[in-house]
Amino acid sequence: MSINKNRTVVIGLGNPLMGDDGLGLAVLDELRTGYAFPPDVELVDGGTWGMNLLPVIEDADELILIDAIEAGAAPGTFVRLEHARLPRYLATKISPHQVDLRDVLALAELRGTLPADTVALGLQPESVEFRNALSHTLRCRVNALAAAVVEELARRGHPAEGFLAVSVHA
Repeated sequence: MSINKNRTVVIGLGNPLMGDDGLGLAVLDELRTGYAFPPDVELVDGGTWGMNLLPVIEDADELILIDAIEAGAAPGTFVRLEHARLPRYLATKISPHQVDLRDVLALAELRGTLPADTVALGLQPESVEFRNALSHTLRCRVNALAAAVVEELARRGHPAEGFLAVSVHA
């Protein structure tokens, strides 16, 4: 008999039409095609859903976000942001219709529904511009970032099948 674990939601984020901003979705695709996860892990294509992600985030016990993360580092550098370091402020908008993940996280935090066990995993982007492909630097690291997500899930008690030992830190 297995022990019931917390429901962990993994959300791939980004816009695949904006170069490296599509990283989260590329990694999510790698996870879906390369691994089998237990039923308590849900993979979600968050794309550019904006506020529509709020119920998904609020229903999670644990949350892993996958995205291109601007950290001022060299392109392709692995970035891990723990719950306390996630940008949750309401940003200035060009349009009142513009909503991004920061707004969603801020609202969930305000409502007291942001999972305490939330982490963002990603890579420093090289180029975020109108094009439908990742830069060579990030494309070469998609498998390694997928492996880092799988390692994170295993640490949380959600082992996946098909795990390939590739280090994102290499």
